[in-house]
Amino acid sequence: MLKKRSKKQISVLLLSFAVLSGAIFLPVVYSLSDKLSETDRVNANILLVEGWLPPYALRMAFDEFEKKGYDRIITTGLTSTSDYFNEYTNGYLVFYTSGKHFKNSEISNHTIEIKAFGSLNGENSAQFNILINDSIAGNFLADKKKRNYSVNWKGRLSAIDSVSVQFLNDKVGDFGDRNLFVKEIIFDHKISIPYQLNSIYTFSEPGRTIKIKNDYISYAQLAENSFLALGIDSSLIVEIPGKKVSLNRTLTSALAFRDWLKTSDIKVKGINIVTLGTHAKRTWMTYNKIMDKKYDIGIISLPDYKSRRSGKYKVFKTLRETVGIIYYWLILLPY
Repeated sequence: MLKKRSKKQISVLLLSFAVLSGAIFLPVVYSLSDKLSETDRVNANILLVEGWLPPYALRMAFDEFEKKGYDRIITTGLTSTSDYFNEYTNGYLVFYTSGKHFKNSEISNHTIEIKAFGSLNGENSAQFNILINDSIAGNFLADKKKRNYSVNWKGRLSAIDSVSVQFLNDKVGDFGDRNLFVKEIIFDHKISIPYQLNSIYTFSEPGRTIKIKNDYISYAQLAENSFLALGIDSSLIVEIPGKKVSLNRTLTSALAFRDWLKTSDIKVKGINIVTLGTHAKRTWMTYNKIMDKKYDIGIISLPDYKSRRSGKYKVFKTLRETVGIIYYWLILLPY
């Protein structure tokens, strides 16, 4: 009879199996990730940017446009709004209040709350000030839990010209990317002013101040606002929003661009599409499938910094995009 294996032997066998599986599986996934993230530029005069890209990627797209001499920059993205605004660098999210909100709130003591959270916890929590009329009213640390941070105001609410959320400790490192997310300001627990359509994000760069208006209703318009703030002439930008959908978002944006191009008088020599990481292959496949074959289409895959910091995230994204490519190959069959 075979001897019954001890718990220690079973543990060693399981550990050996896990190590062997990882040794085989991870190199395959990492190689696939590199394949999905390949950049393949063409000789193009149009730069198309997917508007959902994170701020650092939009900055890299701006550099691409400036250095390579494109004629136009096109921004795409679905009609959508985000509940929370991402303060991604040290700066101010400024809410300009209006007296019409406060005509019945002339008592002298008030509570002003900021609904916010940070991207990290503990010692890496986001630090911020709340300013009322440019004066600091409170200092806080925001972790990943969404909560209201409150300060008191003595005086008439109609005397408030602005309420600002000043992000103080932006940093990126092995611990992750420290950001601050702000949803709204709330006066006396009843008057709510969301950041959307009511605020400006302002921060400094060497030699200049950047101001981005939060008046967008689509990711295409959000990207356009970012490029305008960076200094691209408005006559060189075209934003093409797609309708709001929960599935097939890449396809929906691509179809919106294709339909717009059919009625445009812009002469297209070639199109380079800017996207992020492993999403590049699916984006490139989609546009090549639905667009007229006369257009030469290239792809520029910008680095996904989150994948670089987190092996688990990289594996997840690679597997997700692999499944996405198979799914898109099927839904693109009719085109």
